[in-house]
Amino acid sequence: MGIVKPNIRELTLKHGISYPSDAELLMLILGSGTKDVSVDRLSKTVVRKLSETNCENLIQTLLSIKGMGESKALAVAAAIEFGRRKNCHNTARIINPRDVVPFVRSYSMYQKEYFLTVTLNGGHEVIQIRVASVGTVSKAIVHPREIFSEAIKENAAAIIVCHNHPSGNCTPSDEDIKTTSVLMEAADILGIALLDHVIFDKTSYFSFVENGLLFNQ
Repeated sequence: MGIVKPNIRELTLKHGISYPSDAELLMLILGSGTKDVSVDRLSKTVVRKLSETNCENLIQTLLSIKGMGESKALAVAAAIEFGRRKNCHNTARIINPRDVVPFVRSYSMYQKEYFLTVTLNGGHEVIQIRVASVGTVSKAIVHPREIFSEAIKENAAAIIVCHNHPSGNCTPSDEDIKTTSVLMEAADILGIALLDHVIFDKTSYFSFVENGLLFNQ
């Protein structure tokens, strides 16, 4: 059974909780692996799975990972929920496109495109941020069904869609422009305003509204 290497604990105590990588943070939470799965391997699997999982399926997803029993799954889920409550994006008010970027920027580290839906209430406060689709290195296949289904359930007044460009170039592709046009039509039919489409990378972003490619409804 693999256990957390002492130097990770020591370095975290020395440099602070922001020092460990995501996988190392999971190692600190998990404490140990199993006879068949080392804690290092287990933590990396959990990080990968979490990047593709929305909060509604969190515990089920964790329990499906080899080496994660109920205790470990609940420990990780509890840590995530506690962090969400303490540093929650919920009720954050979005006034300008750049206001949403800090809440989605973490997805810029991935080598695949993640298409996200940010649902908003009538005051343009964030209700939830969800992964609608995970694509390839250069393309995220998305359908209005995935974008608007949860917005309808939450009675959202508006949404902002966002996705990362692993290439580091935030200029929208022809496919990005076409997708936005389709989503605008769907938003008009459903009566849920599409406020913006934001493309981002690690250091910059592109707003369809700011660049005159989408007009607020």
